[in-house]
Amino acid sequence: MSNANAPAQTFEAREGLRRVFRHALDECSIATAFDRQVQYERGVLRIADDLYHLPDYDRVVSIGIGKAAHTLAAALGAKLGNMVSGVVATVIDPPHKLPGFEYYRGGHPLPDAGSLRAADAILRAMESVTEKSLVIFLISGGGSAVVEKPMGAMSLPELIATYHALVHSSAPIAQINTIRKHLSAIKGGRLALAAKRARQVSLFVSDVPENKLDALASGPTLPDSTTVDDCYAIAAQHELLPHFPPSVRFLFAERKLQETPKAGDPVFAAARWSLLLSNGSALKAAAERVTAEGFTVEIDNSCDDWDYARAADYLLDKLAKLRQKAPRACVVSGGEVTVKVTDGGRGGRNQHFALYCAAKIAGRNLAVLSAGTDGIDGDSPAAGAVVDGGTIARAQALNLDPQRALAKFDSFPLFEALGDTIMTGPTGNNVRDLRVLLAW
Repeated sequence: MSNANAPAQTFEAREGLRRVFRHALDECSIATAFDRQVQYERGVLRIADDLYHLPDYDRVVSIGIGKAAHTLAAALGAKLGNMVSGVVATVIDPPHKLPGFEYYRGGHPLPDAGSLRAADAILRAMESVTEKSLVIFLISGGGSAVVEKPMGAMSLPELIATYHALVHSSAPIAQINTIRKHLSAIKGGRLALAAKRARQVSLFVSDVPENKLDALASGPTLPDSTTVDDCYAIAAQHELLPHFPPSVRFLFAERKLQETPKAGDPVFAAARWSLLLSNGSALKAAAERVTAEGFTVEIDNSCDDWDYARAADYLLDKLAKLRQKAPRACVVSGGEVTVKVTDGGRGGRNQHFALYCAAKIAGRNLAVLSAGTDGIDGDSPAAGAVVDGGTIARAQALNLDPQRALAKFDSFPLFEALGDTIMTGPTGNNVRDLRVLLAW
């Protein structure tokens, strides 16, 4: 390819990556997933391979928790109409409210008074269910903070302080959720315990690794694979006790945590679970679209939860090796990278990852997209960004300083000036992040 054609071809690559991301979002839409896995006809509700004869139940109650709660409840309502009612607890006010549902807006990433009100409403709803009730739980990412009720006499300021200590510790999210579960009256299977009299089915839109589904929203309806001993070990490992408020510190110091329901507990005898969407759904859709464009594609999730720079270097090296076998090469990666923010600019992990890649691929026939399927990247209005071999030169031509933007964690203003942000608005969905790297 001649240098004269480079700007046009890199622009085409950036736009092509935008189409790939949009295709992945469309294929991972909750409405599409419901059409595939949930059907209602002649009184029979089919969820995956399970059938529910609704005339056998006196009530159908639905509880939606997390970023996709309203979208999930709307999709269920489209199937069942006014036969279903319940509670929706989410992070934003939806464009409209479904009839028959109570709505609550909880905090995220820290719980707030709305989170407590949501938990109280859900637990009240579970008090009225019977053996003749069908409870459909709709669980999605963000639910850990959106709905919360602490065990024991913990005040809201103490609850927020506990979350703050956990979120700002060195503990990975799985360990954070382990402790959250054992402090909560909702998490770690305790919501299923509250609904033990009813027939239960849970539908998941997952923003966690597929082999750790009980980490989604801290597993309110699943058997808990973690233990109180895990909590004590995590607290010791990360020296958390001095950062906890007194009431929580006492529970750990005196080893007073209560165990959560485990696999085999009778509470789960009438419970079923179905994974509606996951990060793998987005990766598969993206890979299919890029393959249709004539690229050789590999999916690689090895770098889930890695530092952004380590992940970028690994994926770019993976792309280089694949390119030796196929001139038009693509690597698709999911999960989330980590960014330790030390200065307060505007952006998020996806834009930071993309900007780091922009410097690495400068002057080369490569393009990289990184974006969140929830449409929100950090504290910016963007879902992510797309870069190519000309990004750094275009930024410098506008007197922008990519190196300073990276050092200051201030990627959004730079990408906004270039027109290279990915703007979707909140999608009402969340199946983690998607990264697509192209070489031609």
